[in-house]
Amino acid sequence: MKVLLNDGMDKDGIKLFEDANIEVDTEKRDHDALLKEIADFDAIVVRSATKVTQDIIEAGAKGRLKVIGRAGVGYDNIDVDTASKNGILVKFAPHGNTNATAEIALTLMMAVSRNIPHAHHTLKKGIWKKKPFKGTELSHKTLGIIGCGRIGQRLSQLVIGFDMDVIGYDAFPEYAKSNFPESRIKYMSKEDVLKKADYISIHTGGKTVIIGKQELALMKPTAFIINASRGGNLDNDALYEVLKQGKIAGAGLDTYPDEPKKEGSEFTSDLIELDNVVFSSHLGAATKEAQKKTALEMAKVVIDYLLDGDFTNSVNAGENVESESKPCYPLFIHHKDVPGAFAKIDEVLADNGINIRENPSRQLGKDGTVLTVYLVHQKATEKVTGALEELEIVISAKA
Repeated sequence: MKVLLNDGMDKDGIKLFEDANIEVDTEKRDHDALLKEIADFDAIVVRSATKVTQDIIEAGAKGRLKVIGRAGVGYDNIDVDTASKNGILVKFAPHGNTNATAEIALTLMMAVSRNIPHAHHTLKKGIWKKKPFKGTELSHKTLGIIGCGRIGQRLSQLVIGFDMDVIGYDAFPEYAKSNFPESRIKYMSKEDVLKKADYISIHTGGKTVIIGKQELALMKPTAFIINASRGGNLDNDALYEVLKQGKIAGAGLDTYPDEPKKEGSEFTSDLIELDNVVFSSHLGAATKEAQKKTALEMAKVVIDYLLDGDFTNSVNAGENVESESKPCYPLFIHHKDVPGAFAKIDEVLADNGINIRENPSRQLGKDGTVLTVYLVHQKATEKVTGALEELEIVISAKA
């Protein structure tokens, strides 16, 4: 098998592929080169730099391509719908940069509150200034988190030492509550979060504007907004107006609607002219630790799919049967481990109108038999189990 790591990968992730006897290609290919060569690879792994477009996916589907990996959280640079239509799995690595992104949000909160970049800049020019840079403390303030997933939850923990109250809004609050039962976030409506918080930190992802003109108008004049999510989540034109007019205190930004594609490219934004903004160049996941953790996570889930059919971290398929909408019922079959066994069992189930969802199977002892657990969409009756036990290869069948 062969994997293309088109945006590179940390050496520890590459080693996992090599240890699994999967060939790795790290040569960077542009769109046209990908279009010509993608069919030769079983998998492609990208970060944010490579766009895996419809034509690339369709070309890969005609060849060996089986899985697309996004080494990170967001996967808006991958045409997931086209991948699904062509039977190609999309996986991501959401855990590796959780802490790093939460830390950049906290760093931006502190930097914009205390005017650290501005003081640094004047000192670099050999000028001593203090009076213009009087700031405000984080301690005992209220942090409002928009998007209470992994990163938002981690940020809520990082500010414990500042004695900050943490309130939050999530579009799916029950999901957030069930997945993070020990959370210290007090959930409320988006409007209430915006009105009450001294700091708003966005952690939603996707391309949709989450904070626009109406939302910014709800914020306190002393409040700061932080965006370490996706550039499109914050309306930067509306942000420019409220910052210029002093309707909010400031902003810390790590992501932007239109980011330069190449290192060393020009960065343009109307916000540059404002003194109450702190910028960083999409550094959320740019730590040695995050790159290593993300590479290991990405490599593992791609390897597990290619070698074992494991669906962990899937974007366009359920990670397991439980995550799908249809109910399933187990059917336990002890049978001989011989060629054609599954075909005979499947025929009996099909004849009785039973649809198979999954059938994990394992060797049982060393007597040449296996135990297969069929997960089926219709309950097997005694008639069905009896028909199965009439097969020469079946020892027992239990619903």
